[in-house]
Amino acid sequence: MDEQDIRLLLKQGEGKKVEFKSSFKSDAIESIVAFANSKGEVLLIGVQDDAGVIGVTLGKESLQNYLNQIKQNTSPALIPDIDVVTIQGKIILVISILEYPVKPVSYKGRYYKRVHNSNHLMTPTEIADIHLKMLNLSWDAHLYPNGGIEALDTKKIDKFIENINQTGRFSIEEDRWATLQKLRLIKDSKPTIASMFLFAKVPERAHIRVGRFKDDITIIDDRQITDTLFEAVEETMKFIKTYMMVSYEFHGELKRVEKWDYPINALREAVLNAIVHRDYQDPSDIQIKIYDDKIVIANPGKLYGNITLEKLKSKNYQSSLRNKLMAEAFYLTGNIEKYGSGFIRIENELKEYPQVSFEFKEIANAMQMTFYKKSNVGVNVGVNSVFEYIKQNQPTKAKYIAQYLGVTQRTVERYLKELKNEGKIEFRGSPKTGGYYAK
Repeated sequence: MDEQDIRLLLKQGEGKKVEFKSSFKSDAIESIVAFANSKGEVLLIGVQDDAGVIGVTLGKESLQNYLNQIKQNTSPALIPDIDVVTIQGKIILVISILEYPVKPVSYKGRYYKRVHNSNHLMTPTEIADIHLKMLNLSWDAHLYPNGGIEALDTKKIDKFIENINQTGRFSIEEDRWATLQKLRLIKDSKPTIASMFLFAKVPERAHIRVGRFKDDITIIDDRQITDTLFEAVEETMKFIKTYMMVSYEFHGELKRVEKWDYPINALREAVLNAIVHRDYQDPSDIQIKIYDDKIVIANPGKLYGNITLEKLKSKNYQSSLRNKLMAEAFYLTGNIEKYGSGFIRIENELKEYPQVSFEFKEIANAMQMTFYKKSNVGVNVGVNSVFEYIKQNQPTKAKYIAQYLGVTQRTVERYLKELKNEGKIEFRGSPKTGGYYAK
């Protein structure tokens, strides 16, 4: 690196790949470790934070002493390149750090990563994740610590195998335990964490909180779903559909096609994304909130690996899987079409729904996806809305219709009276246990 390169770095200032230090101290080694745990780059010694060059004084053994300090206090031991460059008549040190192939690297037992223009201590979860990546493993591939295969539900396993054979993505002829062994879902007759989340008789605690909201503080209905993952997807979608309007379009002479107010396949894709890619080491719940004009889905865990929001939006990225075995299970059963293509499929589904827009972003330590229904487009609440709801949810009661439509029960009862007078509906059963049916 020559003087011209240094001048350019000084002009650009500190950032994710460059840092300035006025002298060589312990914080310089912290920066070296943070760079090695990231993508590498350059540390300039003898430069102030504002890019002012103050230089350093070197003795006969200074460079060797610096290298020894770095080597002795880092694990695995780092030996970076150190160049001496004169600029503005002063000596500075240029320490070039490459991304280390075996991560994470520590300084005196502490692990650092580069975030923007500063170094941050890595959390235990981040340390474990980066280590597993180096081993080409994921967290869900570890053996479950508190039980054997007797904790797995054989009916769920057999259904899983049946679904795989139906998709044709993997041919299974072995018995259930040999199959799980081949798919790395069990090891030496012991379940992995993935298999417990997929097939446990007693589901692991991984709640999904889904609710119908009138506004941020008014909850109309609320449910906590705790089930094994395939079943959790279906239960979640069932609840979401309860609070969606459906109309019908006629194609051809007699073919009637359902038209929901949101694209069902896109919503399912978002739910799958939340369940498959969430951070299961985070105790927080997946949260799904259904409002009059939007549906918000938030799952614990930011984007994983090298994927960024910019890459997702540009569609120029490779899938990076936090839970490899879980993702593979959903792929083999046909729930996931192709790794990393979920957002593309959501956008394709939305082409048929110009009244719905989609947004995704990171908030705190979570990924949030939102489907917005444009305010000037929607379902007018009226007698037809009530009739359509009854047809899709019979038997039902006035209070459930009112909750779904977001209107008073008195309003719904007026429409019910009109529908009964027209002979379109009837109430069957007792007042406590009965409900409205469409004729």
